[in-house]
Formats: sequence, C-alpha cells, structure tokens
Amino acid sequence: MTRTDTPPSWDERTQLTTFLDYARATARAKCEGASPEDARRAPLPGSPLMTLCGLINHLRWVEYYWFQVVFLGEEDEGPWTDEDPDREMRIAVDVPLAQLLTEYEEQSTRYRELVAATDLDAQAKRSMRDDRHPDLRWVLLHLIEETSRHNGHLDVVRELLDGTTGS
Repeated sequence: MTRTDTPPSWDERTQLTTFLDYARATARAKCEGASPEDARRAPLPGSPLMTLCGLINHLRWVEYYWFQVVFLGEEDEGPWTDEDPDREMRIAVDVPLAQLLTEYEEQSTRYRELVAATDLDAQAKRSMRDDRHPDLRWVLLHLIEETSRHNGHLDVVRELLDGTTGS
C-alpha cells in the first residue's frame, strides 16, 4: 500500500479512511529496519513501556477496542486487566516486531471492510464513559488522532534507539 494522505476522492469516508491508513502506514514505516533487539528496548528511562513493539501492539489493540468492543459491542477479550491496564505494551516485547506488524495489518484490513460496509452515522453498540454512543465517524477520527499521537512516540523512540529519523 502506498503511503499518502491525499485521498483519491473528496467524499468524507474516503478522506477519513485515507488519513487513518496514512497514519497506520506511518507507524509501520517508523519500524522499518529496526533490529529485533532495538524493537524491544525502551530508551526513555521514565517510560519503560515505550518500545517499538509496545507501541505497535498498543495501536493494534486500541483499534480492536474501538471497532470490536465499543462499535460492534463484542465482549472485550483484550490483553489488559484491571491490575495491568497497559498489559498490551508490556507483553509485546515477547513477540517479534514483524509478527506484531503483520497482525496489525491483517486487523486493519478487516476494519477497512467494516468501515466500507457501514454508514458513518451508525451508532456504536456500547457507550463511552459519559453514556453517549459515538458514531463510526467519531471512532475513525479518534483512531486518526490516537495513531498520529503515537507516531510521534515511535519517532522519538526510533531516533533514540538508532538515530533513524524521518519516515
């Protein structure tokens, strides 16, 4: 998939999905060429969960939560627990980065299909903390924001690990 933030058409759905795909592709690009050892290292002393593996796994599970748990109303089978709410980042260092990236892309493909087949005004089955049910449009916007914010983290982590910048 070519990484671009310019949509092929200007309708709302295409613009939203293009930006989300661009943010996803940027996350993957920030990991290209990282050694297996570096992918597991946390270079920020005050942020022991900030690893390339941890951030990619977090992005994967964030999408799972918003699409499957909140929007579709499925049972939450994420790796987190009440005792360890960031567990998806902690356990990621035990999984090769290549596998995490593959799982993230496979899941993104499924969610692209869901979004293509669903009205942007469709309401989530579950409510947020304030008892409101977001629509699919809001979920997409939130995931664009979340993924883009973590791309900044990936950028910093990667530069501290091996000096790689850009992407």
